[in-house]
Amino acid sequence: MINPFKNITKKKFGGLILIIVIIIAFGFGGFGGGFSTGNQNNIAKINNTNISTQDFMDYLNQSGLSQQVIKENIDKNVIEELLSSLVSMTLLDLEIKDLNLVVSEEIVVEKLKKNKNFQDENGKFKRTLYEKFLLTNNMNAVMYENKLKNNALQKELFTYISGGAKSPKFLINKYFLESNRKLDIDFIDLNKFYKKADEFTDQEINKFIDENSEKLKQDFVDFSYVIITPKNLIGLDEFNQAFFDAIDEIDNKISKNIDFYKIINELNIRPIIKKDYINLENKKTIENKIYNLREDKIEILEDNGTFVLYQIDNIKSKLPNLDDNKFTKQIKTLLFQKRKFEFNKDILSQLDKNEFNQASFDKLGNDKIEKIRLNSVKDISKFEINSIKILYSLPINTFTLIADNKDNVFIAKIISYEDKNISQNSNQFNTISNEASAENRNGILKSYDYLLNSKYKVTVNEKTLDRVKNYFR
Repeated sequence: MINPFKNITKKKFGGLILIIVIIIAFGFGGFGGGFSTGNQNNIAKINNTNISTQDFMDYLNQSGLSQQVIKENIDKNVIEELLSSLVSMTLLDLEIKDLNLVVSEEIVVEKLKKNKNFQDENGKFKRTLYEKFLLTNNMNAVMYENKLKNNALQKELFTYISGGAKSPKFLINKYFLESNRKLDIDFIDLNKFYKKADEFTDQEINKFIDENSEKLKQDFVDFSYVIITPKNLIGLDEFNQAFFDAIDEIDNKISKNIDFYKIINELNIRPIIKKDYINLENKKTIENKIYNLREDKIEILEDNGTFVLYQIDNIKSKLPNLDDNKFTKQIKTLLFQKRKFEFNKDILSQLDKNEFNQASFDKLGNDKIEKIRLNSVKDISKFEINSIKILYSLPINTFTLIADNKDNVFIAKIISYEDKNISQNSNQFNTISNEASAENRNGILKSYDYLLNSKYKVTVNEKTLDRVKNYFR
Protein backbone atom coordinates (compact mmCIF):
# COMPACT_ATOMS: atom_id res chain seq x y z
CA MET A 1 0.00 0.00 0.00
CA ILE A 2 1.11 3.54 -0.69
CA ASN A 3 2.69 5.37 2.22
CA PRO A 4 0.48 7.76 4.20
CA PHE A 5 0.27 11.44 3.14
CA LYS A 6 3.17 12.99 5.01
CA ASN A 7 3.85 15.82 2.59
CA ILE A 8 1.22 15.57 -0.11
CA THR A 9 -0.64 18.80 0.63
CA LYS A 10 0.45 21.51 -1.80
CA LYS A 11 3.35 19.35 -2.94
CA LYS A 12 4.02 17.18 -5.94
CA PHE A 13 2.76 13.64 -5.70
CA GLY A 14 5.46 11.01 -6.20
CA GLY A 15 5.03 9.27 -9.54
CA LEU A 16 6.37 6.06 -8.09
CA ILE A 17 2.87 5.40 -6.79
CA LEU A 18 1.98 4.49 -10.38
CA ILE A 19 4.15 1.42 -10.14
CA ILE A 20 2.70 0.48 -6.75
CA VAL A 21 -0.92 1.02 -7.71
CA ILE A 22 -0.70 -1.60 -10.44
CA ILE A 23 -0.35 -4.33 -7.82
CA ILE A 24 -3.07 -3.08 -5.46
CA ALA A 25 -5.80 -5.72 -5.37
CA PHE A 26 -9.15 -4.35 -4.29
CA GLY A 27 -11.83 -6.66 -2.96
CA PHE A 28 -15.36 -6.51 -4.23
CA GLY A 29 -18.41 -5.44 -2.29
CA GLY A 30 -18.24 -2.83 0.43
CA PHE A 31 -20.57 -0.40 2.05
CA GLY A 32 -23.46 -0.72 -0.37
CA GLY A 33 -25.85 2.19 -0.06
CA GLY A 34 -25.10 2.82 3.59
CA PHE A 35 -22.15 5.09 2.91
CA SER A 36 -23.06 7.92 0.58
CA THR A 37 -23.14 11.68 0.45
CA GLY A 38 -24.34 14.43 -1.81
CA ASN A 39 -21.44 16.64 -0.83
CA GLN A 40 -19.56 17.61 -4.00
CA ASN A 41 -16.74 19.56 -2.31
CA ASN A 42 -13.36 18.77 -3.78
CA ILE A 43 -11.09 16.65 -1.60
CA ALA A 44 -8.09 16.72 -3.98
CA LYS A 45 -6.93 18.25 -7.23
CA ILE A 46 -4.51 17.02 -9.90
CA ASN A 47 -3.55 19.98 -12.08
CA ASN A 48 -7.01 21.14 -13.25
CA THR A 49 -8.79 17.85 -12.51
CA ASN A 50 -10.85 17.77 -9.34
CA ILE A 51 -11.54 14.74 -7.17
CA SER A 52 -14.81 15.39 -5.36
CA THR A 53 -15.89 14.06 -2.00
CA GLN A 54 -18.48 12.00 -3.85
CA ASP A 55 -15.71 10.47 -6.02
CA PHE A 56 -13.87 9.50 -2.87
CA MET A 57 -16.99 8.06 -1.22
CA ASP A 58 -17.69 5.98 -4.32
CA TYR A 59 -14.13 4.73 -4.22
CA LEU A 60 -14.50 3.75 -0.57
CA ASN A 61 -17.73 1.91 -1.39
CA GLN A 62 -15.78 -0.24 -3.86
CA SER A 63 -12.72 -0.76 -1.70
CA GLY A 64 -14.05 -3.77 0.19
CA LEU A 65 -13.29 -2.15 3.57
CA SER A 66 -16.10 -1.99 6.08
CA GLN A 67 -16.91 1.18 7.97
CA GLN A 68 -15.81 -0.55 11.18
CA VAL A 69 -12.36 -1.37 9.77
CA ILE A 70 -11.88 2.22 8.63
CA LYS A 71 -13.08 3.55 11.98
CA GLU A 72 -10.64 1.33 13.88
CA ASN A 73 -7.74 2.50 11.70
CA ILE A 74 -8.69 6.15 11.32
CA ASP A 75 -5.68 7.26 13.39
CA LYS A 76 -3.36 5.00 11.40
CA ASN A 77 -3.85 7.10 8.24
CA VAL A 78 -6.19 4.64 6.50
CA ILE A 79 -8.19 7.52 4.95
CA GLU A 80 -5.00 9.17 3.69
CA GLU A 81 -3.82 5.88 2.19
CA LEU A 82 -7.12 5.30 0.42
CA LEU A 83 -7.08 8.84 -0.92
CA SER A 84 -3.50 8.26 -2.09
CA SER A 85 -4.70 5.20 -4.01
CA LEU A 86 -7.55 7.14 -5.61
CA VAL A 87 -5.16 9.92 -6.62
CA SER A 88 -2.90 7.29 -8.15
CA MET A 89 -5.76 5.76 -10.12
CA THR A 90 -6.91 9.17 -11.31
CA LEU A 91 -3.40 10.11 -12.34
CA LEU A 92 -3.18 6.90 -14.35
CA ASP A 93 -6.45 7.75 -16.08
CA LEU A 94 -5.10 11.18 -17.00
CA GLU A 95 -1.98 9.64 -18.52
CA ILE A 96 -4.06 7.10 -20.46
CA LYS A 97 -6.26 9.87 -21.89
CA ASP A 98 -3.26 12.03 -22.67
CA LEU A 99 -1.68 9.19 -24.68
CA ASN A 100 -5.00 8.25 -26.37
CA LEU A 101 -4.73 4.64 -25.28
CA VAL A 102 -7.79 2.48 -25.88
CA VAL A 103 -8.96 -1.05 -25.13
CA SER A 104 -11.64 -2.58 -27.32
CA GLU A 105 -14.76 -4.31 -26.02
CA GLU A 106 -13.50 -7.49 -27.69
CA ILE A 107 -10.46 -7.53 -25.40
CA VAL A 108 -12.68 -7.13 -22.32
CA VAL A 109 -14.93 -9.98 -23.49
CA GLU A 110 -11.87 -12.15 -24.13
CA LYS A 111 -10.57 -11.49 -20.61
CA LEU A 112 -13.95 -12.42 -19.18
CA LYS A 113 -14.07 -15.69 -21.09
CA LYS A 114 -10.53 -16.61 -20.06
CA ASN A 115 -11.26 -16.12 -16.35
CA LYS A 116 -11.22 -19.63 -14.87
CA ASN A 117 -13.73 -18.58 -12.22
CA PHE A 118 -16.33 -18.32 -14.95
CA GLN A 119 -15.49 -21.57 -16.74
CA ASP A 120 -16.95 -25.04 -16.27
CA GLU A 121 -14.93 -28.23 -15.90
CA ASN A 122 -14.43 -28.30 -19.69
CA GLY A 123 -12.96 -24.80 -19.75
CA LYS A 124 -16.04 -23.20 -21.37
CA PHE A 125 -17.35 -19.80 -20.28
CA LYS A 126 -20.58 -20.03 -18.28
CA ARG A 127 -22.74 -16.92 -18.01
CA THR A 128 -24.43 -18.31 -14.91
CA LEU A 129 -21.10 -18.53 -13.06
CA TYR A 130 -20.31 -14.95 -14.04
CA GLU A 131 -23.69 -13.67 -12.83
CA LYS A 132 -23.38 -15.62 -9.58
CA PHE A 133 -19.99 -13.96 -9.00
CA LEU A 134 -21.47 -10.50 -9.56
CA LEU A 135 -24.39 -11.21 -7.27
CA THR A 136 -22.17 -12.64 -4.51
CA ASN A 137 -19.88 -9.61 -4.64
CA ASN A 138 -22.66 -7.03 -4.80
CA MET A 139 -21.59 -5.80 -8.24
CA ASN A 140 -23.18 -5.29 -11.63
CA ALA A 141 -21.69 -6.21 -15.00
CA VAL A 142 -20.93 -2.61 -15.98
CA MET A 143 -18.95 -2.01 -12.79
CA TYR A 144 -16.91 -5.20 -13.10
CA GLU A 145 -16.25 -4.85 -16.82
CA ASN A 146 -15.15 -1.24 -16.35
CA LYS A 147 -12.68 -2.50 -13.77
CA LEU A 148 -11.35 -5.06 -16.28
CA LYS A 149 -11.09 -2.36 -18.92
CA ASN A 150 -9.22 0.00 -16.59
CA ASN A 151 -6.78 -2.75 -15.60
CA ALA A 152 -6.13 -3.50 -19.28
CA LEU A 153 -5.56 0.21 -19.99
CA GLN A 154 -3.10 0.49 -17.11
CA LYS A 155 -1.20 -2.53 -18.41
CA GLU A 156 -1.18 -0.98 -21.88
CA LEU A 157 0.17 2.27 -20.41
CA PHE A 158 3.14 0.55 -18.84
CA THR A 159 3.69 -1.54 -21.94
CA TYR A 160 3.69 1.69 -23.92
CA ILE A 161 6.27 3.21 -21.58
CA SER A 162 8.65 0.30 -21.19
CA GLY A 163 7.38 -2.72 -23.06
CA GLY A 164 9.92 -2.35 -25.83
CA ALA A 165 12.85 -2.13 -23.45
CA LYS A 166 14.51 -5.36 -24.49
CA SER A 167 18.19 -5.24 -23.73
CA PRO A 168 20.71 -5.70 -26.57
CA LYS A 169 23.31 -8.44 -26.28
CA PHE A 170 26.10 -6.15 -25.03
CA LEU A 171 23.91 -4.96 -22.14
CA ILE A 172 22.90 -8.54 -21.35
CA ASN A 173 26.56 -9.50 -21.24
CA LYS A 174 27.36 -6.45 -19.09
CA TYR A 175 24.56 -7.35 -16.68
CA PHE A 176 25.80 -10.96 -16.51
CA LEU A 177 29.38 -9.83 -15.86
CA GLU A 178 28.37 -7.45 -13.08
CA SER A 179 26.13 -10.05 -11.45
CA ASN A 180 28.52 -12.98 -11.68
CA ARG A 181 31.99 -11.46 -11.46
CA LYS A 182 34.30 -13.30 -9.08
CA LEU A 183 36.31 -11.08 -6.78
CA ASP A 184 39.41 -12.11 -4.82
CA ILE A 185 40.36 -9.99 -1.82
CA ASP A 186 42.83 -10.08 1.05
CA PHE A 187 41.47 -8.78 4.35
CA ILE A 188 42.46 -8.25 7.98
CA ASP A 189 40.01 -8.50 10.87
CA LEU A 190 40.64 -5.35 12.91
CA ASN A 191 39.03 -6.93 15.99
CA LYS A 192 42.38 -8.60 16.57
CA PHE A 193 44.01 -5.22 17.26
CA TYR A 194 41.54 -3.67 19.65
CA LYS A 195 42.31 -3.65 23.34
CA LYS A 196 39.76 -5.88 25.09
CA ALA A 197 37.37 -4.31 27.59
CA ASP A 198 38.68 -6.38 30.51
CA GLU A 199 42.29 -5.36 29.77
CA PHE A 200 41.87 -1.72 30.86
CA THR A 201 43.62 -0.91 34.12
CA ASP A 202 42.19 0.94 37.12
CA GLN A 203 44.44 3.88 36.24
CA GLU A 204 42.98 4.08 32.72
CA ILE A 205 39.46 3.80 34.09
CA ASN A 206 40.00 6.57 36.66
CA LYS A 207 41.60 8.85 34.08
CA PHE A 208 38.67 8.34 31.70
CA ILE A 209 36.20 9.16 34.49
CA ASP A 210 38.12 12.30 35.49
CA GLU A 211 38.17 13.53 31.88
CA ASN A 212 34.48 12.83 31.32
CA SER A 213 32.98 13.28 34.77
CA GLU A 214 30.18 15.63 33.68
CA LYS A 215 29.17 13.41 30.76
CA LEU A 216 29.23 10.31 32.94
CA LYS A 217 26.90 11.69 35.57
CA GLN A 218 23.65 9.77 35.69
CA ASP A 219 20.25 10.23 37.25
CA PHE A 220 19.65 8.39 40.50
CA VAL A 221 15.93 8.10 41.04
CA ASP A 222 13.78 7.52 44.10
CA PHE A 223 10.38 6.18 43.13
CA SER A 224 7.44 4.19 44.44
CA TYR A 225 5.11 1.92 42.52
CA VAL A 226 2.34 -0.63 42.83
CA ILE A 227 1.44 -3.48 40.51
CA ILE A 228 -2.28 -3.50 39.80
CA THR A 229 -4.02 -6.76 38.92
CA PRO A 230 -7.69 -7.74 38.70
CA LYS A 231 -7.20 -9.61 41.99
CA ASN A 232 -6.00 -6.65 44.07
CA LEU A 233 -8.20 -4.11 42.31
CA ILE A 234 -11.64 -5.77 42.03
CA GLY A 235 -11.10 -9.09 43.82
CA LEU A 236 -11.34 -11.25 40.70
CA ASP A 237 -8.78 -13.18 38.65
CA GLU A 238 -10.02 -12.09 35.24
CA PHE A 239 -9.77 -8.93 33.19
CA ASN A 240 -13.28 -7.61 32.72
CA GLN A 241 -15.01 -4.32 32.07
CA ALA A 242 -15.17 -3.52 35.76
CA PHE A 243 -11.38 -3.81 35.98
CA PHE A 244 -10.77 -1.49 33.03
CA ASP A 245 -13.34 0.98 34.36
CA ALA A 246 -11.39 1.03 37.63
CA ILE A 247 -8.13 1.65 35.72
CA ASP A 248 -9.81 4.55 33.92
CA GLU A 249 -10.88 5.94 37.26
CA ILE A 250 -7.27 5.83 38.51
CA ASP A 251 -6.19 7.60 35.33
CA ASN A 252 -8.81 10.29 35.96
CA LYS A 253 -7.49 10.81 39.48
CA ILE A 254 -3.97 11.24 38.11
CA SER A 255 -5.22 13.90 35.67
CA LYS A 256 -6.83 15.70 38.64
CA ASN A 257 -3.46 15.74 40.47
CA ILE A 258 -4.66 13.51 43.28
CA ASP A 259 -1.70 12.36 45.39
CA PHE A 260 -0.16 8.95 44.61
CA TYR A 261 -0.28 7.78 48.22
CA LYS A 262 -3.91 8.82 48.57
CA ILE A 263 -4.77 6.74 45.50
CA ILE A 264 -2.97 3.60 46.68
CA ASN A 265 -4.32 3.99 50.24
CA GLU A 266 -7.83 3.94 48.80
CA LEU A 267 -6.88 0.82 46.83
CA ASN A 268 -5.30 -0.71 49.95
CA ILE A 269 -2.17 -1.73 48.00
CA ARG A 270 1.26 -1.45 49.63
CA PRO A 271 3.89 0.27 47.44
CA ILE A 272 7.32 -0.98 46.40
CA ILE A 273 9.90 1.72 47.13
CA LYS A 274 13.23 2.16 45.31
CA LYS A 275 15.99 4.52 46.43
CA ASP A 276 18.90 5.79 44.29
CA TYR A 277 17.84 3.54 41.43
CA ILE A 278 19.87 3.64 38.23
CA ASN A 279 19.42 1.73 34.98
CA LEU A 280 22.88 0.48 34.01
CA GLU A 281 22.04 -2.71 32.12
CA ASN A 282 18.82 -1.65 30.37
CA LYS A 283 17.10 -4.96 30.98
CA LYS A 284 13.34 -5.18 30.40
CA THR A 285 12.17 -4.83 33.99
CA ILE A 286 9.38 -2.78 35.56
CA GLU A 287 11.95 -0.70 37.45
CA ASN A 288 13.86 0.11 34.28
CA LYS A 289 10.65 1.08 32.48
CA ILE A 290 9.82 3.48 35.28
CA TYR A 291 13.39 4.83 35.27
CA ASN A 292 13.22 5.47 31.51
CA LEU A 293 9.90 7.30 31.99
CA ARG A 294 11.17 9.35 34.93
CA GLU A 295 10.21 12.67 33.32
CA ASP A 296 6.56 11.71 33.98
CA LYS A 297 6.24 12.32 37.71
CA ILE A 298 3.17 10.14 38.19
CA GLU A 299 1.74 7.78 35.61
CA ILE A 300 0.09 4.43 35.02
CA LEU A 301 1.63 2.07 32.47
CA GLU A 302 0.92 -1.38 31.11
CA ASP A 303 3.48 -4.14 31.60
CA ASN A 304 2.94 -7.67 30.28
CA GLY A 305 -0.76 -7.81 31.03
CA THR A 306 -0.60 -5.92 34.33
CA PHE A 307 -0.80 -2.23 35.14
CA VAL A 308 1.80 -0.31 37.12
CA LEU A 309 1.06 2.92 38.94
CA TYR A 310 4.23 4.81 39.87
CA GLN A 311 5.40 8.09 41.28
CA ILE A 312 8.85 9.68 40.90
CA ASP A 313 9.82 10.98 44.34
CA ASN A 314 13.26 12.44 43.67
CA ILE A 315 15.94 12.66 40.96
CA LYS A 316 19.57 13.60 41.58
CA SER A 317 22.38 13.59 39.05
CA LYS A 318 25.79 12.27 40.16
CA LEU A 319 28.63 9.91 39.28
CA PRO A 320 27.97 6.26 40.16
CA ASN A 321 30.26 4.65 42.72
CA LEU A 322 33.34 2.93 41.29
CA ASP A 323 32.67 0.04 43.62
CA ASP A 324 29.58 -0.69 41.53
CA ASN A 325 30.65 -3.49 39.18
CA LYS A 326 27.93 -2.53 36.70
CA PHE A 327 29.29 1.00 36.42
CA THR A 328 32.87 -0.26 36.05
CA LYS A 329 31.74 -2.61 33.30
CA GLN A 330 29.99 0.27 31.56
CA ILE A 331 33.16 2.40 31.69
CA LYS A 332 35.25 -0.44 30.26
CA THR A 333 32.77 -0.79 27.41
CA LEU A 334 32.97 2.94 26.69
CA LEU A 335 36.77 2.78 26.74
CA PHE A 336 36.73 -0.16 24.34
CA GLN A 337 34.42 1.68 21.92
CA LYS A 338 36.57 4.84 22.16
CA ARG A 339 39.81 3.00 21.39
CA LYS A 340 38.14 1.04 18.60
CA PHE A 341 36.87 4.26 17.02
CA GLU A 342 40.26 5.92 17.27
CA PHE A 343 42.03 2.91 15.74
CA ASN A 344 39.62 2.75 12.80
CA LYS A 345 39.69 6.51 12.36
CA ASP A 346 43.49 6.45 12.09
CA ILE A 347 43.41 3.84 9.32
CA LEU A 348 40.63 5.70 7.50
CA SER A 349 42.68 8.89 7.66
CA GLN A 350 45.66 7.08 6.12
CA LEU A 351 43.40 5.73 3.35
CA ASP A 352 42.00 9.19 2.61
CA LYS A 353 45.50 10.63 2.36
CA ASN A 354 46.76 7.70 0.25
CA GLU A 355 49.29 6.95 2.98
CA PHE A 356 48.14 3.36 3.51
CA ASN A 357 49.99 1.07 1.07
CA GLN A 358 51.08 -2.55 0.69
CA ALA A 359 53.84 -2.12 3.26
CA SER A 360 51.29 -0.76 5.75
CA PHE A 361 48.96 -3.68 5.02
CA ASP A 362 51.70 -6.30 5.43
CA LYS A 363 53.01 -4.68 8.61
CA LEU A 364 49.56 -4.53 10.15
CA GLY A 365 48.54 -7.98 9.04
CA ASN A 366 51.80 -9.85 9.61
CA ASP A 367 50.40 -13.40 9.86
CA LYS A 368 46.77 -12.25 10.22
CA ILE A 369 45.99 -11.67 6.52
CA GLU A 370 43.09 -13.79 5.24
CA LYS A 371 41.83 -14.47 1.70
CA ILE A 372 38.34 -14.90 0.30
CA ARG A 373 36.67 -15.17 -3.10
CA LEU A 374 33.33 -13.42 -3.54
CA ASN A 375 31.15 -15.15 -6.12
CA SER A 376 29.00 -12.17 -7.11
CA VAL A 377 27.93 -8.69 -6.11
CA LYS A 378 25.14 -10.39 -4.12
CA ASP A 379 27.47 -12.65 -2.15
CA ILE A 380 26.89 -11.63 1.48
CA SER A 381 28.19 -14.81 3.10
CA LYS A 382 30.99 -12.85 4.81
CA PHE A 383 30.42 -9.10 4.49
CA GLU A 384 27.31 -6.93 4.50
CA ILE A 385 25.78 -5.86 1.18
CA ASN A 386 26.93 -2.20 1.17
CA SER A 387 30.52 -3.31 1.76
CA ILE A 388 30.19 -5.79 -1.11
CA LYS A 389 29.02 -3.01 -3.42
CA ILE A 390 32.00 -0.87 -2.38
CA LEU A 391 34.42 -3.73 -3.06
CA TYR A 392 32.99 -4.33 -6.54
CA SER A 393 33.20 -0.63 -7.38
CA LEU A 394 36.94 -0.31 -6.70
CA PRO A 395 39.90 -1.04 -8.99
CA ILE A 396 42.50 -3.73 -8.35
CA ASN A 397 45.13 -3.02 -5.63
CA THR A 398 42.81 -0.61 -3.80
CA PHE A 399 42.48 -0.69 -0.01
CA THR A 400 39.23 0.04 1.83
CA LEU A 401 37.44 -0.44 5.13
CA ILE A 402 34.43 -2.79 5.10
CA ALA A 403 32.14 -4.42 7.67
CA ASP A 404 30.02 -7.49 8.24
CA ASN A 405 26.47 -7.76 9.54
CA LYS A 406 27.71 -7.84 13.15
CA ASP A 407 29.48 -4.45 12.74
CA ASN A 408 32.93 -6.02 12.80
CA VAL A 409 35.34 -3.90 10.77
CA PHE A 410 37.97 -5.13 8.28
CA ILE A 411 40.53 -3.57 6.00
CA ALA A 412 40.53 -5.20 2.58
CA LYS A 413 42.60 -5.13 -0.59
CA ILE A 414 41.19 -5.86 -4.05
CA ILE A 415 43.40 -8.58 -5.57
CA SER A 416 41.77 -9.62 -8.83
CA TYR A 417 38.55 -10.01 -10.81
CA GLU A 418 37.52 -13.03 -12.83
CA ASP A 419 34.96 -12.42 -15.57
CA LYS A 420 33.04 -14.91 -17.67
CA ASN A 421 31.02 -13.94 -20.71
CA ILE A 422 27.71 -15.63 -21.40
CA SER A 423 27.13 -17.34 -24.73
CA GLN A 424 24.01 -16.49 -26.71
CA ASN A 425 23.48 -20.24 -27.07
CA SER A 426 23.69 -20.78 -23.32
CA ASN A 427 20.68 -22.17 -21.47
CA GLN A 428 21.02 -19.22 -19.11
CA PHE A 429 20.88 -16.60 -21.84
CA ASN A 430 17.09 -16.18 -21.93
CA THR A 431 16.90 -15.95 -18.15
CA ILE A 432 19.69 -13.36 -18.00
CA SER A 433 18.13 -11.49 -20.92
CA ASN A 434 14.81 -11.23 -19.07
CA GLU A 435 16.53 -10.06 -15.88
CA ALA A 436 18.53 -7.44 -17.77
CA SER A 437 15.40 -6.24 -19.60
CA ALA A 438 13.51 -6.02 -16.31
CA GLU A 439 16.27 -3.88 -14.82
CA ASN A 440 16.25 -1.73 -17.95
CA ARG A 441 12.48 -1.29 -17.64
CA ASN A 442 12.84 -0.32 -13.99
CA GLY A 443 15.28 2.38 -15.04
CA ILE A 444 12.79 3.66 -17.61
CA LEU A 445 9.96 3.66 -15.05
CA LYS A 446 12.11 5.64 -12.61
CA SER A 447 12.75 8.22 -15.34
CA TYR A 448 9.02 8.26 -16.05
CA ASP A 449 8.48 8.82 -12.34
CA TYR A 450 10.58 12.01 -12.48
CA LEU A 451 8.63 13.14 -15.54
CA LEU A 452 5.32 12.73 -13.72
CA ASN A 453 6.61 14.69 -10.74
CA SER A 454 7.08 17.70 -12.98
CA LYS A 455 3.96 17.09 -15.08
CA TYR A 456 1.36 16.77 -12.30
CA LYS A 457 0.77 18.81 -9.19
CA VAL A 458 -1.46 17.30 -6.53
CA THR A 459 -3.04 19.26 -3.70
CA VAL A 460 -5.40 18.09 -0.98
CA ASN A 461 -8.18 20.08 0.66
CA GLU A 462 -7.33 19.29 4.26
CA LYS A 463 -10.56 20.71 5.64
CA THR A 464 -12.57 18.35 3.45
CA LEU A 465 -10.24 15.48 4.33
CA ASP A 466 -10.76 16.16 8.04
CA ARG A 467 -14.52 16.28 7.51
CA VAL A 468 -14.42 12.83 5.89
CA LYS A 469 -12.30 11.48 8.74
CA ASN A 470 -14.71 12.91 11.30
CA TYR A 471 -17.51 10.99 9.60
CA PHE A 472 -15.97 7.75 10.84
CA ARG A 473 -15.10 8.89 14.36
